[in-house]
Amino acid sequence: MIEGIEIKDLKKFVDERGFFTELLREDWSDALRGDNIVQFNLSYSYPGIIRAWHRHLRGQDDYFMCVVGSIKICAYDDREDSDTYGELDEIIISEETLKLVRIPGILWHGYQAIGYKPVKVLYGVTKLYKYGDPDEERRPWDDKTLIPRSINGNLEDERVGKSWDWYHSPNK
Repeated sequence: MIEGIEIKDLKKFVDERGFFTELLREDWSDALRGDNIVQFNLSYSYPGIIRAWHRHLRGQDDYFMCVVGSIKICAYDDREDSDTYGELDEIIISEETLKLVRIPGILWHGYQAIGYKPVKVLYGVTKLYKYGDPDEERRPWDDKTLIPRSINGNLEDERVGKSWDWYHSPNK
């Protein structure tokens, strides 16, 4: 796993009425790493939609939760001085497997709505969005120059060494 990515399982408290889940607590130091989340956003995406690639160069980190549907989050490390240079990590989260996922903003990242229904993603950020000067660098979702050297730490994955394809299942 690329350094700085954190995944926290969110516990469901289920009873005959339904369930209750804590989405965020300031005492979750393992997941928050001292970050201060200053803004929460809601994103709605139709099945198959890809919202990628972007990164933040001025210190913003992102926190993702999928509350309806399922998504595949991907993060790519292109920092040549990093121990995980060329690593691409895939993280699947859904309404069934509630998780809080921290992605360091310096990494290229994005997500794909997977499954058969639209998704709702809550995401928190550590810097307020500046409308006239957003902390965002973008590249196309299908950028052919994004070529992982390993995927989820696996050098033998058949997708390694090829342009990243969001639609190529690891199980093909």
